[in-house]
Amino acid sequence: MSAIAREQSQKVPPLGGLAGIAPGLVLTGLVAALAFGLHRLPVIGTLSPLILATLVGMAFHNLVGTPGRAKAGIAFTLRRILRLAIILLGLQLTAAQVAEVGAPGIAVIVVVLFSTFVFTTWAGRRLGVERKLAELIAAGTSICGASAVIATNTVTGASDEDVAYAVACVTLFGTVAMFAYPLLPGLLHLDPQAFGLWAGSSIHEIAQVVAAAFQNGPASGQFGTVAKLSRVMMLAPVVLGLGLLAARRARAAGGAQGDRGHSHARAPIPWFAFGFIAMVVLNSLVTVPAEAKSVIVPVTTFLLSMALAAMGLATDFRKLREKGLRPALLGLGAFLFIASFSLLLVEVVL
Repeated sequence: MSAIAREQSQKVPPLGGLAGIAPGLVLTGLVAALAFGLHRLPVIGTLSPLILATLVGMAFHNLVGTPGRAKAGIAFTLRRILRLAIILLGLQLTAAQVAEVGAPGIAVIVVVLFSTFVFTTWAGRRLGVERKLAELIAAGTSICGASAVIATNTVTGASDEDVAYAVACVTLFGTVAMFAYPLLPGLLHLDPQAFGLWAGSSIHEIAQVVAAAFQNGPASGQFGTVAKLSRVMMLAPVVLGLGLLAARRARAAGGAQGDRGHSHARAPIPWFAFGFIAMVVLNSLVTVPAEAKSVIVPVTTFLLSMALAAMGLATDFRKLREKGLRPALLGLGAFLFIASFSLLLVEVVL
């Protein structure tokens, strides 16, 4: 079964198969609960439950091993639970806060995204990395991590091994960013808004942005989330653009049937981002009672911790060794480029 077929089959489990996701949901819930417990301890408590959930999940997967029967629930958590948490996160923002990103912030996001994609594909050619794998790493780094890798493969048509490598690669370097960024705002003299924009415009996964940005306080977290979701909205046009390039390559190669099939693939639409926007609008028009928010906020954090736990439980360091060092070097180069270039633009704009 191809990676895309597996993706589609895991998206919406049938009603009779809901029991199949239960082990994974229980496992991610336990890891999240453990993270909340560790957060209450001295020293360790300086890390957010989101980061602790990632650490515990990664340690469990790579040292003990994630049970096979839990994988369906982990995939469900990475998709549905994460998206639900992001939608609920919208209830912690208002339209006035969203407007703070402004035209300069959107300009930074767009320029960084397309520059990173172009740089990564160019560097892939120089390093001798196969074009399809380079495009997957470029999409995952510049847009939104594993989700962008899988979405891009609807038009790229890379092998299962390439998809797995790209997902592992962007997850690893995104995790490095998630831990490193919170150490830097003081050193770089970044205010909460600048740090949030930097995190949102350069860290790979939505959950990683949330974890890193909120580590610097709620203002950075909220601004980083909005910036990241603005970046996620670019997924559809990027995939459509790659589809047009695939069609052009097919015509240039004589119109091979397989390539023509990929060129007609539909670009996925990140509907959960619209749900997030709807919650922001609702929170801007209606005053949510303090009692309700006192429940919504910790529930949202717990769901996000489950998603980070699932990400840790799905991160296998061995996958980065299967295809050699060159693609890993490409992923590292792309990470360093997006981190440094976005920081430069943020410093100029804000």
